[in-house]
Amino acid sequence: MKVSDFDFDLPENRIALRPVSPRDSAKLLQVSNTGELFDHSVKDLPDLLERGDVLVVNETRVLNAALDGTRKAREHGGGGDVSLNINLHTLISDNEWRAFVRPAKRLKNDDIIFFSDNFYATVYDKLQNGDVGLRFNLDGIALIKAIDKYGKPPIPPYISRKRPVDLSDVVDYQTIYASEDSGSVAAPTAGLHFTNELFEELNFRGVQIERLTLHVSAGTFLPVKTEDTKDHHMHTEWYEIPPETAKRINSAKYEGRRIIAVGTTSLRALESSARNRKVTKLTNKTNIFITPGFKFEIIDGLITNFHLPRSTLFMLVSALSGLKNMQSAYAYAIRNKYRFYSYGDTSLLWKIKDV
Repeated sequence: MKVSDFDFDLPENRIALRPVSPRDSAKLLQVSNTGELFDHSVKDLPDLLERGDVLVVNETRVLNAALDGTRKAREHGGGGDVSLNINLHTLISDNEWRAFVRPAKRLKNDDIIFFSDNFYATVYDKLQNGDVGLRFNLDGIALIKAIDKYGKPPIPPYISRKRPVDLSDVVDYQTIYASEDSGSVAAPTAGLHFTNELFEELNFRGVQIERLTLHVSAGTFLPVKTEDTKDHHMHTEWYEIPPETAKRINSAKYEGRRIIAVGTTSLRALESSARNRKVTKLTNKTNIFITPGFKFEIIDGLITNFHLPRSTLFMLVSALSGLKNMQSAYAYAIRNKYRFYSYGDTSLLWKIKDV
């Protein structure tokens, strides 16, 4: 399909720079399996689901993956210290990350970037477009703790270009159920709307909550630069589904109960793991690219925020609910002042009947 099929006009004032408070007061647009639209708030979710429905959340935790560093003045070659902005985007090994660095042109291989006297990284593989390989002097848990200590929340570029990161983002850009032993460089943003009170009400109504992990990479923000979707190369992310979680989801699917992913990351993990309508491949890397025509094996519904024009995520929701339905839904959301992107409002999408 042509990438231009997934374009739409979005006014700048529809992009949310801050979340609403409380989290579950955000607006929610329900899109039925026939394309009908219904206005709600996130607090209405227990009334929109049925006893026995299964909500699957991604419990990954967002690292403070935006770092400020310094390349010290070189002994030979002139010039002073260079201040650098580093955004980690892909974990390579226990002590290596790929990162987007600005200004990358001031770096060369074997340069050392200091984040503190005792925390630094060596440049080992400089590519084009500011993509740099960094080898840290720490590894494992010690490295994760240092990143969290010296870094800032990696809020999306369409927000950070308009305002600086501040202390409120430390809380706002993290789900309340994030696991301490995992890390992403972007939030699973549909989950940002959930509160303890909402989970209590869902539990009271008999909605089952299941958890998996997919580490969200910065590739989720990368634009599609090709003219045809078949020429786009999808970024890779790592996921893990606990065996008991898979067993419960498979039982629910067998019993005809609905599986609803909270966020496109949960959906990508479940559909990547699917074999013959069962969750089977529990730990793996995925570069699944979901566009219209994709056959969903696990998912019946999706809770997700409103996405960028021409993005792989808008392609995904169009595959689930139909391109024409999503074009109508997004046009309706814009007219009715829904807030877009990571800190914006959300939607509840049901799989169209013929998918």
